[in-house]
Amino acid sequence: MAAGKRSASHLCKNPPMELTWYGRTCVRMRGKDAVVVADAYQSVVGPTGRGITADIVTYSHADDSPLPRAKGKASRDASTLLPASLEEAFCLDGPGEYEVKDVLLTGVRTYRDEHRGKDRGRNVAFIVELDGVHVIHLGDIGHLLTEDKLTDIGPVDVACIPIGGTLAANKAAELVAQLDAKVVVPMIVCEDEDSTEALARFFHEMGVTTPPAPVARLSLMPSSLPAEVSTVVLESRGKV
Repeated sequence: MAAGKRSASHLCKNPPMELTWYGRTCVRMRGKDAVVVADAYQSVVGPTGRGITADIVTYSHADDSPLPRAKGKASRDASTLLPASLEEAFCLDGPGEYEVKDVLLTGVRTYRDEHRGKDRGRNVAFIVELDGVHVIHLGDIGHLLTEDKLTDIGPVDVACIPIGGTLAANKAAELVAQLDAKVVVPMIVCEDEDSTEALARFFHEMGVTTPPAPVARLSLMPSSLPAEVSTVVLESRGKV
């Protein structure tokens, strides 16, 4: 009996990676060994009003809506202030390859417009390998990707893509096709009154006839990735 119990314990699987959306481009990825938060601006807080916690925090671009008279530790390029709850987290806000707490992260230089940042500034797309799942957080990207950028990015399983901003719906769908991701997570970056229309345009371009119902979080393992492209709409768990 004891041997049987040990065998059953040995076969237990690790819990799935969980992805949660907090509004705008703020996404939280929880793995078994680390938690990664992307774009956790000071003006974005959790559902209880408390700050978001993580081991690693990434920033794709500077905060467009900084809090007035805010204080806090600055990111490496000093363009964004970290929430107090993340001041001890390892902060990344530039291109490069990193390994933190057994998490592999790659930052790829992109832009928030189609003119190499001349209109809206630069952006960093971060690829996060967490528990065997490759997630690309595109931040507020405003253009399609070149072959060189796609090579730098490599294969991805999940694409978190901005909807309702500079990137037109048809371009967003084309970008999804470029990345060949199996799961697409829209991040609404427009004003609330435009979000439904922006999502509808994106679904139309993606060929989605029946929009999926919003869910609180996305749970994934490498073995549970869908065979065909699947779009997952997440409820915003934060307050802006």
